[in-house]
Amino acid sequence: MRAALLRLRRTTGLPVAFGGLLRDGAQLRIAELTGAATGSLRGLAIRSGNGLGGKTMALSRPCSVTDYPSARHISHEYDAAVAAAGLRSVVAVPVVVRRKVRGLLYGALRRPLVLGDRVLDAAVSAARDVEQALAVRDEAERLLACARPTAAAPAPGAWETVREVHGELRALAPRIADRALREELLTVCGRLATARADGPEAEVSLTPRELDVLGCVASGATNAAAAGRLGLRPETVKAYLRSAMRKLGARTRLEAVVAVRRAGLLP
Repeated sequence: MRAALLRLRRTTGLPVAFGGLLRDGAQLRIAELTGAATGSLRGLAIRSGNGLGGKTMALSRPCSVTDYPSARHISHEYDAAVAAAGLRSVVAVPVVVRRKVRGLLYGALRRPLVLGDRVLDAAVSAARDVEQALAVRDEAERLLACARPTAAAPAPGAWETVREVHGELRALAPRIADRALREELLTVCGRLATARADGPEAEVSLTPRELDVLGCVASGATNAAAAGRLGLRPETVKAYLRSAMRKLGARTRLEAVVAVRRAGLLP
């Protein structure tokens, strides 16, 4: 959210940007402010239908006003906080993930000027960044929920699911900005990888990216498909695969997958 607000100010020249996310289904509160002269908006609870933000939430589409205090098409529960911040022209954009409003981004001027399409487009683009980050986080949490009960003692018939989840987790981890969540993802990956390892681990050390590539190969992905999943170029995938095969003493992709599983590095 903070990065999106900074980007919004940079691309539009708007002096003030602020926003917040819905937390665990509770009210949306303004948690991030940049460029604000006062803290009057911080912690403000936005209810659906109330004010500009509430209207944006209710309609699930961007809304703006040229002069907030005199705007006729919004209610005015938040006038005092807006006035204390010295804001006049305001645009609000919803953050929508899977058809649910998960947050709001605002941009504002301290003068009553019409906010044109360029500003609106930039605000929508900033909201899309937040939407993508939330969608990635949601997917990470879904995969963790699948992996946690399985990691301890997978049933014999569940190994293909375990391997599929492991590959998805490793591919997703580099895209997670939340460090704690990313570390938890990688910890679960490690538990999944060693849950069925038999005997002592082989003396081989692979880099995280080499493991990512082998995980994709183990799932049957081509180099091009692995590149798309991991956000790499096909040539880079080939280089990682060659390096991993050399370390494992494998001559083919299949031998590499067998060797890395025997080493307890992949499930």
